[in-house]
Amino acid sequence: MKKIMGYKLFTLLLFSLFCNPLYAQDLLSEYIQQGLENNIVIKQRKISFERAEYSLKVATSYFYPSISFGGSYTSGEGGRSISIPVGDLLNPVYQTLNQLTGTNDFPQINNVNESFFPNKFYDLKIQAAMPIINTDLIFNRQVQDHQVQIQEFEIELYKKELTKEIRIAYFNYLSALASIKIFESALEVALEGKRVNESLLKNDTGLKAYVLRSEGEVENIKAQQTDAKNQTENAKRYFNFLLNRNLDADINSDFNVDEKISYINSLVNYKTDVEQREELKMLEQGIEINKSLLSMNKYFWIPKVNAFVDLGAQDKDWNYGKDSRYYLYGVQLSVPIFEAFRNQYKISQSELDVEESELNYELTNNQLQLSIKSVLNNLYAAKQNYTSSQKQLEAAKSYYNLINKGYIEGLNSFIETVDARTQLTRSELLVNINKYKILIAEAQYRREVASE
Repeated sequence: MKKIMGYKLFTLLLFSLFCNPLYAQDLLSEYIQQGLENNIVIKQRKISFERAEYSLKVATSYFYPSISFGGSYTSGEGGRSISIPVGDLLNPVYQTLNQLTGTNDFPQINNVNESFFPNKFYDLKIQAAMPIINTDLIFNRQVQDHQVQIQEFEIELYKKELTKEIRIAYFNYLSALASIKIFESALEVALEGKRVNESLLKNDTGLKAYVLRSEGEVENIKAQQTDAKNQTENAKRYFNFLLNRNLDADINSDFNVDEKISYINSLVNYKTDVEQREELKMLEQGIEINKSLLSMNKYFWIPKVNAFVDLGAQDKDWNYGKDSRYYLYGVQLSVPIFEAFRNQYKISQSELDVEESELNYELTNNQLQLSIKSVLNNLYAAKQNYTSSQKQLEAAKSYYNLINKGYIEGLNSFIETVDARTQLTRSELLVNINKYKILIAEAQYRREVASE
């Protein structure tokens, strides 16, 4: 029995959890997550981020040795040549030796005519090269690292913007949906008024003018209702567009607006710092890039030293033996001496780039400070307007009840009831609009302070 009671209690807790207003927040969070996962622009920027990461890896790879295999085969005849008179030099000596020894052990040889063109000559080698001192590689890697950070912040920037747009689109959809219900309620009252006036006219106690006015009011509300439905469909399609799904897909509207507004109204202290904004972080990385380029230009005078080792073989007619193999190593040094003050000009340009990027950072920071204060003012105004519209709605309800009661008792005219009912509908629409303006202003505030 206790187990059964425990199971029922557990089920009740689960039910209460999903019926909790926080479930509505989770619902919107799920929509936001779906939009972030399906968005095409984010996928494109992730590709740019991965490309920047590979560029960083390429810049890092220059610090390691590079090994390559190469070879050549060359053969030719004719052209310039050099004559080597080995026969003229050695034949007299050989002839004398043959006479002294009484033998022919020392044959006569011909002169040699050696062409400058190699004939059937090959050269195959494996070469390893590695930079020993090269400041350009160091600063290039720093630049690529900052580029990776910029691409990452660009992704986060677009995510924050998309999150804000999804929230605003969802609230606009809920607002349009609520306005339909307001017009439906107003239409029911207008139809009832028309029915009453038609009944009174049949009983010869009403006026034809009141029936015509009732019909006009009904058609006017129907037209407004049609506009509201059209706005709702447009808001629905735009929201689904942001989520990159079927434009006519259903949207769950189970969102506790009043609970969210109560939470917003309970907040007293609002953050006004913008240090976490991705725009500033990107500009900071831009400043660091320009500083790295400035340092690279300033260190132009540092020599560049590279080392290499060649292991190979070279010979004629594809012969290969002990004498064909060789190795060769060396160190290369490059020191700039004079380049017509080109490096000094580059340093001056880089200094201007750093100064300009720092000014851009300052300007953007001031713009963001102005923006967050404007958004906060909009939020305060939205809260105040919502409170004011609620009071107007209470007054409009009381006024309508009094006028409608007077009309039933014959103290007020039908025109006065129509006016009171129109005023009530407008007040209900105003409350609905101002209610969602608070949520929209809060979504914009969260974006300004780079909040999730």
